[in-house]
Amino acid sequence: MTLTNKTAVITGSNSGIGLGVAHAMAKAGANVVLNSFTDRDEDHALAAEIAKEHGVEAKYVAADMSKAEDCRRLISDAGACDILINNAGIQHVAAIEDFPISKWDAIIAINMSSAFHTTAAALPMMRAAGWGRVINISSAHGLRASPFKSAYVTAKHGVVGMTKVVGLETAKEPITANAICPGYVLTPLVESQIPATAKEYGISEDEAIEKVILAKQPSKEFMTVEQLGGIVTFLCSDAASQITGTSIAADGGWTAQ
Repeated sequence: MTLTNKTAVITGSNSGIGLGVAHAMAKAGANVVLNSFTDRDEDHALAAEIAKEHGVEAKYVAADMSKAEDCRRLISDAGACDILINNAGIQHVAAIEDFPISKWDAIIAINMSSAFHTTAAALPMMRAAGWGRVINISSAHGLRASPFKSAYVTAKHGVVGMTKVVGLETAKEPITANAICPGYVLTPLVESQIPATAKEYGISEDEAIEKVILAKQPSKEFMTVEQLGGIVTFLCSDAASQITGTSIAADGGWTAQ
């Protein structure tokens, strides 16, 4: 399929999942807008590399997803937003009674509220263009809970709920809204945690992957950013035009248990 003349805005996309999805969008022909809270030369260089590699237009817009005004400015600065991919996220692990208030507020703002603000700003653009896709990167933790991740689980469940609302509000329009709920995705950050996990438990790296990191993932295999990008691309296709307001679990069987 081709997404030529479409513009995809991907939050939290200067590394990891977001960057992988940006490449998938550009490969399909979409112009892309990268984002994070930093404003470095290397951020803008990433956009230039994508443009050169895929022959599309690409730019980087610095915006802090913990701030409502920045979320909405990102969409206006993008200039167009046919495809909105809400991916920005952070994590903190602690028991509820020990969970820092500042961390709770930041996770709720970045992982959940940012998706509300960007969607609110993007929908008028999509309606004016006569087509749109809202794709929220949730998590298996948007469908299941784990201890010590209260803010993350709350935010990801909230994103799934909001996706349903957007799907209903746009159901009679050529706009869809869906959430993808991946399990563990093999990103540079996750890769860097494998040796430390193995050392902590006194086991091999293979055992650390199977018995600790992927303990809840029956396939015992990481998802790749390329696979996740493929799901995003599918949701932008005509074949997915009647898929809306739902969540796609891409978790190696985690939520089937």
